[in-house]
Amino acid sequence: MISPLKWIAGVIAGCAFVSLVHAQDAGADNRKEDDAFLLLREAVRKDETQKAEFYAARLPNYSIPSYVDYYRLKSHWRDATTYEIREFLKRYEGSAIADRLRNDWLLELGRKKDWPNFDDQLPLFVLNDDTQVKCYALQSKALKGLKVADDARALLTAPNGYGEACAGLIATLYQAGQFSDEDVWAQVRLSGEFNATGQARRAIMLLGGVDKKITQAVDLPLVAIAKGPGTGRVEHETFLVAVGRAAKTSMKLAVLALEKAAPRLSAQEQAIGWAAIALQSSYTLAPETSAYWRKSEGAPLSIDQHQWKTRIALRDGDWKQVKKNIAAMPEALRSDPAWIYWRARALMAESAVPGQPAHATPEAAQLLRSISDQASFYGLLAQEELGRLISIPPPGAPLAPAEVAAIAERPGFQRALKFFGMRLRFEGTREWNWELRSLDERGHLAAAEFARQNHILDRMVNTSDRTRVQVDYTQRYPSPHDDIMHPATQTLGLDKAWVYGIIRQESRFIMDAQSHAGASGLMQVMPSTARWVAKKIGVTDFVQDAITDVKTNIMLGTNYMNMVLGNMDGSQVLATAAYNAGPGRLRSWRATLDKPMESAVFIESIPYFETRVYVKNVMSNATYYAALFEGRPQSLKARLGTVGPKGYTEQERNEASFGGK
Repeated sequence: MISPLKWIAGVIAGCAFVSLVHAQDAGADNRKEDDAFLLLREAVRKDETQKAEFYAARLPNYSIPSYVDYYRLKSHWRDATTYEIREFLKRYEGSAIADRLRNDWLLELGRKKDWPNFDDQLPLFVLNDDTQVKCYALQSKALKGLKVADDARALLTAPNGYGEACAGLIATLYQAGQFSDEDVWAQVRLSGEFNATGQARRAIMLLGGVDKKITQAVDLPLVAIAKGPGTGRVEHETFLVAVGRAAKTSMKLAVLALEKAAPRLSAQEQAIGWAAIALQSSYTLAPETSAYWRKSEGAPLSIDQHQWKTRIALRDGDWKQVKKNIAAMPEALRSDPAWIYWRARALMAESAVPGQPAHATPEAAQLLRSISDQASFYGLLAQEELGRLISIPPPGAPLAPAEVAAIAERPGFQRALKFFGMRLRFEGTREWNWELRSLDERGHLAAAEFARQNHILDRMVNTSDRTRVQVDYTQRYPSPHDDIMHPATQTLGLDKAWVYGIIRQESRFIMDAQSHAGASGLMQVMPSTARWVAKKIGVTDFVQDAITDVKTNIMLGTNYMNMVLGNMDGSQVLATAAYNAGPGRLRSWRATLDKPMESAVFIESIPYFETRVYVKNVMSNATYYAALFEGRPQSLKARLGTVGPKGYTEQERNEASFGGK
């Protein structure tokens, strides 16, 4: 006879077994549904309507029904009725995916020139972050007789992203008399600068030009410049586009062509040609660049041309020219923190006494104060110019568990977690950021803590970065895997703050992060680099799949950083640039130096936009990490120091004096 206790224990064990089986079955079902959802998403991306409908039909009770309905609707978007679209928007109003669909619909309404419905829906588009929608919106206003030329000029700065919407806006404004010939010619030149052949053709046809000739000027510039400038403005402008394009591949031929054509060009046309050449020369940091910019005086400049003319003046130490160039920038560009900082520095240099440190004049101090509260590269430099080092502010009141629990209950964050778990980072980030819109600073800190608890450190950093008054620097600058990192950096003698500064910028602590180029893991190590480093340090059993292992990734990444740092004479600035752009490119940029240069100037004049931003962020990160690790104020300016040609000693660099400093 079985005792009662044994019988009860058996029943409990049986129930537990049944529960486990049910849980396993539910997990398997969820995985099947997730797989079907991923296949649905892929079918819509490939425009496979029948497959999309097949997979959607398998998801009648999916945990995120709004996305199933979105992809089902998108699978037959060309045939979707207004009723279907409005019903979706009504059903999911206020959600991120509804705003996404409204974005899609606005693009379709603009394409169809259905302005009544477009104007009805536009005020409901919450994010309003689509350039093409903005172009359609301005086009709709222009067709009603409203003046939008100034707004259009501010928007139309990158022709490679115009598409049909922005091309149509240019045509509408030109035909309505809101854009002059000069506006359209500026777009022709800008299209040449951006290698946007299609947009160059559209613009020049508005002016009565021949699209074949502008196509040749953009795509086969050496052939075009060999023919000379021809006669008339259309021929001249087309020739000038070709000169700028030719300078990308042969500066010598572009210069010779412009000099030969000079007698047949007006003074302004010559200046435009020299500005096009100077821009391409700026990208190579060639010694002749300053002379080219001087010859461009009087030319109307693009956004990039304004900035590079100023960067070259910075490299020359010509503070008077820096001040003049910044004053000539459009207001929106002049208000960028970078140019606010350098304008202040130019004012300080102007009033400096030779042989003495420069001090902020009242006007310079006002400019510096306007950006000194920003936790960014130029904000930190401005803070130091005002005499304050970088320190970590005391944390506010600790978060209560209930505050984080309230975040966990919000459907948008639940959807985000679901998507992150499926490695759909785009969708997860969209849902996450959508929820952040309705939170105050305290809510942002709670959301960042929720992200930390769920090991989504990139969202933690991004979310915490948005606060201005209530701040938590342990969220903004986390240091995970320190049990591995600390001994690795200590053994190599590496600055741990700098290494974490690199990781924060490279991967935002996403362990399985992978770039388009194939770089992997926390430190975004390329497979070829990993094999090379492994061989150098004597790892004989290395396999490529090990790159995403935390310990292996840190071991390879820190050793590579140490090697690069050694090759760059111990300069963190140069090594950081090399880590991003490659040692070869960095060596060519460094070879343009003939004497030590203030590192902030060198960084601002790095030819690659991505690398320029990267180095600024890494060096700012490292300064904050050092303040956290050491518990004392830090100097970004001291960390940057100066850079010099190969062979200059640290003492020689430190003894260099720049900008009256």
